[in-house]
Amino acid sequence: MENTNLRLQEKINKLVPHLNERQKRIYLSSEADSIGHGGVSLISELSNVSRPTIIKGRFDLKSAPLIASRSRKKGGGRKSTQDKHPKIVEELDKLIEPTTLGDPMSPLRWTCKSTRNLAAELQKKGFKVSHVVVANVLKTMGYSLQANKKTEEGGKHPDRNKQFEYINDMSKQYIDSSDPVISIDTKKKEQIGNYKNNGKILCKKKTPVKVNVYDFETTKAVPYGIYDIGKNTGFVNVGKNYDTSSFAVESIRRWWREMGQKEYPKSKRILITADSGGSNGSRRRLWKTELQKLSNDIGLEITVCHFSPGTSKWNKIEHRLFSFITMNWKGRPLESYQSVVSLIGATKTRKGLKVKAVLDENIYEKGIKVTDKELDEINFSKHEFHGEWNYTITENID
Repeated sequence: MENTNLRLQEKINKLVPHLNERQKRIYLSSEADSIGHGGVSLISELSNVSRPTIIKGRFDLKSAPLIASRSRKKGGGRKSTQDKHPKIVEELDKLIEPTTLGDPMSPLRWTCKSTRNLAAELQKKGFKVSHVVVANVLKTMGYSLQANKKTEEGGKHPDRNKQFEYINDMSKQYIDSSDPVISIDTKKKEQIGNYKNNGKILCKKKTPVKVNVYDFETTKAVPYGIYDIGKNTGFVNVGKNYDTSSFAVESIRRWWREMGQKEYPKSKRILITADSGGSNGSRRRLWKTELQKLSNDIGLEITVCHFSPGTSKWNKIEHRLFSFITMNWKGRPLESYQSVVSLIGATKTRKGLKVKAVLDENIYEKGIKVTDKELDEINFSKHEFHGEWNYTITENID
C-alpha cells in the first residue's frame, strides 16, 4: 500500500505543475474517485491541495467546458485592491496631489513621497495594503518613477525666436561666403587627480578603477571650447586657473593661430555665436576690450551674436563638441592636465568631428576693471536688431 501511494505521489508531482487551476482540480478529483472511499483525503495529503478544491473538481467535470484561453469562470480569482478598497484611489489622490503641487500642509512632503510611506499613511486610515499594492494601484492611476527633465528655461524674451532666426541668417551669410562661424563656450571645470569621473567603462569583472573617496579642494582644469560650425572641427584651450574674459579671448586667438587662419586664409571677418553670460557675456566690458585687442592682432572684423538669456542649450558647441568630449572620457579619472588634453584631442565622431586641444599655462587675474574711457576707445558698432546682443568690432588703426 505504501509503495502504491509513493507511485501515485510521483505521478501527481510530475503532472500537476503542467496544469492550470481547473485542470488540476479535475485531474485530482478523478484520481480521488478512482480510489473510492477516503480518496479525497488521500489525494489532498499527497498533492497538498485542500479537500474543498478537489471536491470542486467533480462539479467542473459535470459543467460545460470553458473557453480554451480561460482557466477560470469570468469574475473568478482574487479580487483586485480597488474592489476590496473602493476608496483607495481617492485617498491616494489626496496624499499625492498636494505634494505634487508643493502644499506644505500635506502629511507627505517631497522627500517622503515613496510607496512605503504612502502605504503607511493609508494603513493609518484603515486600509490593509502593502507598499507593493500601493505601487500597483499607482501604476493603474498613471504614475511612474521619473527623473527631473530640463525643459524650463526661465522667463522667455519676446524676441527669443527672432534672435534664433537672426543668428541663423547671419551664420548662413558667413558660411556661404567661406568666412568662419564659430560657436564658443566654457565647458564645466574638471577635477584633476585620481577622482571619480561619471560614466562607465569596460573592465575585468570585480576590478573597477579605484579612485579617492574625497574630492574637495582639488586642482581643476578649465576647458574653453571653439567649435567651427562650417568645418565641423573643434579646438579646446585647457586653462589652469580662472575662466575670465581674457582667457576666453586668448582661447579664440589660439584657435585662429592653430587652425583658423589655415582654414580661412582669405577671410577678413569672423562671426562668433555665444551665450549671454559667463566670461563671454554680452554685458562684460573686459570681453569687448579684449575682442578689440584680438581684432587688432589678427586684422579681422569680429561680429558677435549672443543667444538670448535662458537659451544657452541651443548653442551648437554644447551638443556638437562638449557632449562628445564627455562621452569620450566618461568613467576615467582625469589624473593630469596632459591626460585632459590627450582625451579631448582623441575625441572623434562618425560624422567626422576632429578636435585639437592645448594646455594654457598663463595665469589670468580676476576682477580687472574696465573704465568708461577704455570702453569708448573700442571701434564698436551695434546692429539695428538688438544691438545689446548683436555687434561688430573692427580693427583700430592708429
